[in-house]
Amino acid sequence: MVLKESDSELAAGDAAPAFELEGADGDTYTLESFADNEALLVVFTCNHCPYAKAKFELLNEVAAEYDDVAVVGINPNDADEYPDDSVEKMREYVEDGTIQYDAYLRDGSQDVARAYGAVCTPDPFLFENAGGEFQLVYQGRLDDALNPDDEPTRFHIREAIDAVLAGEAVDLEWQPSQGCSIKWTDE
Repeated sequence: MVLKESDSELAAGDAAPAFELEGADGDTYTLESFADNEALLVVFTCNHCPYAKAKFELLNEVAAEYDDVAVVGINPNDADEYPDDSVEKMREYVEDGTIQYDAYLRDGSQDVARAYGAVCTPDPFLFENAGGEFQLVYQGRLDDALNPDDEPTRFHIREAIDAVLAGEAVDLEWQPSQGCSIKWTDE
């Protein structure tokens, strides 16, 4: 396990990079699939990383609590080297209720992770729907629990979502998320 901090080159106001990915449910998803939502939370995640697993419950809660926010997990890890991150295992996690996001997508080519500049799991990006285009308003920690066994006391992602839904600017310092490095196929 290599611990990494998020370090995307996307900046506030940047458009969400487009994608077309298969979900654990067998459907294909694009940004347009979430156009009816006021916000889109894209989290690069996986099944095996202890840092990512520690955030499953929080992301499930966010998906359940916020009707106007789509929570989308994207798993970019090399499934050949890490079979726990295969689409079959992703389906198991969705079917048994471990993951209850609006969509859990497989980025087998890893092109989407590269387009977003994702480097670790979890690596969250929050976009506001601004007139039909998702624009980045926050990229950073989901909460202040940096280690899998830590209990969070502050939920940065809820603060950011609440600001977006209230029509306010997201006034949070972008502190990097941390977790296991994405398992790239060419490394």
